[in-house]
Amino acid sequence: MGSTSDVNRRDVIKRAAALGLVAVPGMTALSACASGSDDSGDDKVDKGKKTDENPLGVNKEAGAEVVIFNGGYGDQYAKDAHKVYEKSYGKVKHASTQKIRTKMQPRMVKGNPPDVINNSGAENMDIASLIEDKQVADLEALLDAPSLFDSSKTVREMLLPGVVEKGTFGGDKLYQLNYSYTVYGTWYSQTALDKLEVEYPKTWDEMLAVCAKAKKEGMAGWTYAGKHPYYFAFTMYPFIAKIGGADVLKAIDNLEPDAWKHEAVKKAFDAYYELRAKGYILKGTPGIDHIQSQTQWTKGNALFLPNGSWVENEARKTTPKDFKMTVAPPTGLDKSDAMPFETLWAEASEPFMVPAKAKNVEGGMEWLRVMMGKESTQNFTKLVSALTCVKGAADGVELPSGLSSAKAALDAAGENIVSPRLPDWYLQLHKEKVGGAIAAMMAGDIKPDEAVKRCQKAADDLSGDDSIKKYKR
Repeated sequence: MGSTSDVNRRDVIKRAAALGLVAVPGMTALSACASGSDDSGDDKVDKGKKTDENPLGVNKEAGAEVVIFNGGYGDQYAKDAHKVYEKSYGKVKHASTQKIRTKMQPRMVKGNPPDVINNSGAENMDIASLIEDKQVADLEALLDAPSLFDSSKTVREMLLPGVVEKGTFGGDKLYQLNYSYTVYGTWYSQTALDKLEVEYPKTWDEMLAVCAKAKKEGMAGWTYAGKHPYYFAFTMYPFIAKIGGADVLKAIDNLEPDAWKHEAVKKAFDAYYELRAKGYILKGTPGIDHIQSQTQWTKGNALFLPNGSWVENEARKTTPKDFKMTVAPPTGLDKSDAMPFETLWAEASEPFMVPAKAKNVEGGMEWLRVMMGKESTQNFTKLVSALTCVKGAADGVELPSGLSSAKAALDAAGENIVSPRLPDWYLQLHKEKVGGAIAAMMAGDIKPDEAVKRCQKAADDLSGDDSIKKYKR
């Protein structure tokens, strides 16, 4: 291999280790190839002149490269935003994929990433590790720029509550912009409930009764993404908070000793296990993915589905016209719950980042500014049935059934909104360890007590690993 690049081998190896591309004992193979990269991040485009119309100083001649996660929201909204961007700046090179980690991590390691990455989906990269390794640009300049939605305010002033907090990691700078505002909960067809002549269950006894009635009619009570069991967290985490209070989730996020052994966790696990024990889970669910589970649900084979508000767009092709897609907060346990029934998990989601070694960092930020303008935010909501992180962006927009119910649930929750940080701070713990324990429990392979033990052990192991940065809230 030729040494045509000035990429520092140790930096490449360090980045690869942080990104999980290579284990420490196997670094020799990577270091042998490290100097063969043609892109080191040193060929950045020249900055443009800052003006009132160009507050970020974007080079008007330089192009930008944007990579979008082609999941529940598709990528048309991004293509439409490109057209707005290109009115003032250079051509946007567009790519979309469901394999963000597979496609993007090698480019992050080599130092030639795109200017914007929609770091989402089952293959999202570990943002906390990337930030720790200085691979992500902070977005403070973007936050302080004038908003394209309301020019009298900054981008920061136009963001919904919690958006900035969600994008910060152990400091006061924003590194990740979560564009969509997602409501997580239990999704169902109002038409199906009406046919069963039941109301949405507010207590667990009511949930079991509804599932029993559905079973008699040949319909399963629940299905879920068995291959991606962290989907269960969308109802499980707020259920735990509802039972024991928001501080239980805070203790879990903070990796406090015995946090997973809290009685609220045990009660929540026991309740969900009862769904499996009574045969209320659709047969074959542990082996299906999110798309398959959603399709079984829209076909009417299962009544309830744990999911986020992107599901209305993602499942659009298989959803009957009279389905009346609806979301509700997770069913509570009983009258002893610490938080009201309306409590749910809602937060800014669908993360975007600008890599620090991107060729056109300013262009990447400007593209995100375009995305938060009136034209792009309203287009996003109309196209994909989802709210954005910008205040008032959905005002005057006709909302479909699912999104309308999500907005209503959000309004009803008021201050009773929880937003666990475990998925951002400790991705592997959340997806593989906790998700794996819940998956094994819901498949009937282990009992709730064992699932709790596995979650606690995984949290303790991570807490004791000095190589992983810890966060607190």
